Amino acid sequence: MAHTPLRIVSYNVRYFGHALRGLASTLGPKRRVAAALASLEPLPDVICLQEVETQSFRSNVAHRRARPDETQLEAFMGRMEETFANLRRPMPYEAFYFRAHHYKLGEFSLYTTGLAILVNTHQLAVDTHNVDAPHHITHHHVRALRERKQSRICAHMRLLRKEDGVPFHIFNTHLSLPTPFSRAFWATREKMGNGINQLHEARALAQLVRTGSSGEPFLICGDFNSPPASPVFHYLCDEACFIDAQVAVGQINPLQPRGFPTAGFMHMRMHLDHIFSGGGVRWLDTADTAPFGDPRSRFHGLSDHMPLIARFDLEPPARHTEPSAPTGA
Repeated sequence: MAHTPLRIVSYNVRYFGHALRGLASTLGPKRRVAAALASLEPLPDVICLQEVETQSFRSNVAHRRARPDETQLEAFMGRMEETFANLRRPMPYEAFYFRAHHYKLGEFSLYTTGLAILVNTHQLAVDTHNVDAPHHITHHHVRALRERKQSRICAHMRLLRKEDGVPFHIFNTHLSLPTPFSRAFWATREKMGNGINQLHEARALAQLVRTGSSGEPFLICGDFNSPPASPVFHYLCDEACFIDAQVAVGQINPLQPRGFPTAGFMHMRMHLDHIFSGGGVRWLDTADTAPFGDPRSRFHGLSDHMPLIARFDLEPPARHTEPSAPTGA
């Protein structure tokens, strides 16, 4: 019996503040991102978001909250409800927030960081998650700066496909930028994906995925701050044996780091975002995934990143195999 394929989105939304260059979140970007996601056909079954705040000066200064304790994710989900109501369609998503870091000056909340996962509960059931205690994968190259460095976490959920109960795992993460406190940083022209701290975090991530998925199918979404052909990308694909969705469907050449930019800063174009898989996931297509700067995309201008959008199927449970232990984990 053929099963309906599933669809996933991974998107760094830049705190919904791209309109103000990331300095503050506003209502307009939340509404436009919600409209763009709701216009996808078929609708995504899982949406992984990076750079989502809780509450802070940055998230509230330009946005009037519906209530004093409203979080940024709740404000965004309000726009999702509004969008689906305007389309006269039921709103299928339940949102989960994974807190990463909180920057404070005394009692003043300057800004926060975190991840979110939206689950289409019409198609999927949530079995377990680590909302209360996301896994920390930060590598602190300089111990003295431990409290100042942005924490990096990995969100994890185990989901069940409702039509047949087949389980699979979602991991959502955002790796650090390469540390400048390393000789290797200054020894190479290509910085992104070459940081020793990034490799440490990639190894921690691979070990977490191997342990957390227990041989069941898994997908890993995120902003890896690492292009194809970088040491981090090579580690995840060649040593941890993860499968890159865009490589699997022929959308990118893994040897070309700049062939398909997913993010941009001023005149720079970078491929930093990826969706990996293993344990019985079969990639079908990456329809609606467009390179950064493509004016034809419905997501053009909404963030300094573009979303990755992919369809996949799950192999029958009997064919699931546990991934090999990654080198150096």
